Amino acid sequence: MLSDVVPTRAPRRITSRHNPNIARYREVARGQAPDHLLLDGPHLIGDALAAGLPLESVAVLSSALDRPEIRALTARIEKAGADIVATTPQVMAVVSPVRSASAIVALARRPPADASRLYAGAAPFVVIAADIQDPGNLGAIIRAAEAGRATSVVAAGACADPLGWKALRGSSGSSLRLPIGASATAATAVADARRHGCRAIATVPRGGRPLYDIDLRGAVAVLIGGEGPGLDPAIIEQADETLTIPMRAPVESLNAAVAAAIVVYEALRQRR
Repeated sequence: MLSDVVPTRAPRRITSRHNPNIARYREVARGQAPDHLLLDGPHLIGDALAAGLPLESVAVLSSALDRPEIRALTARIEKAGADIVATTPQVMAVVSPVRSASAIVALARRPPADASRLYAGAAPFVVIAADIQDPGNLGAIIRAAEAGRATSVVAAGACADPLGWKALRGSSGSSLRLPIGASATAATAVADARRHGCRAIATVPRGGRPLYDIDLRGAVAVLIGGEGPGLDPAIIEQADETLTIPMRAPVESLNAAVAAAIVVYEALRQRR
């Protein structure tokens, strides 16, 4: 069992907030090192290890080293060959970007994109997240997509970084498992989906066909628009079909992640 595994050596200590290693964590959290990921908390780090993602550096709160779950996790990290440093609460407050600092944070190389997996299978169901600027929303969409057995998520246009630390936390690790693509514009994403045989279905708050009347079987790419404005009218015009989730008045719209989850699960129901 993991709890029976213990690290073989004590990690070196860092007590200065100005240490160059600590500055690196801040750079990654700010998006200034696009080739790296920041994994905040034991859950995400465990998911990264399970996904085979190589960790480069790990900072752990000194007072947390004896906690069973942290001890087991650092043993796995050590076995994987990553550098571990122990820090003070003051340093950890700089390393961890969340309001209440986590006990353990890691840096990893961003995994290479694998476009071949985005439209895998005979009937892919792909979620195109267009201009979703809130990273927490984008992460929640990715989490719902994985839970509802979508094939992939494509972040299109002015989307938040799906592998930024906020989106990673919002996805609860789904971003490390589900194939994630990126497209410069929603139009480009739609064109790519069509090249892979997908029907493009745009979600609109009103005026589309009711969700439960639309066939979501076969190869499908569903477009979810950004917070507030939703999908660009030009993209809606390009879609093969428009979809509206029935809502009781006076509700006019749903959160983007909620809308994505409802559509994904209706697709799952139909495909089962």
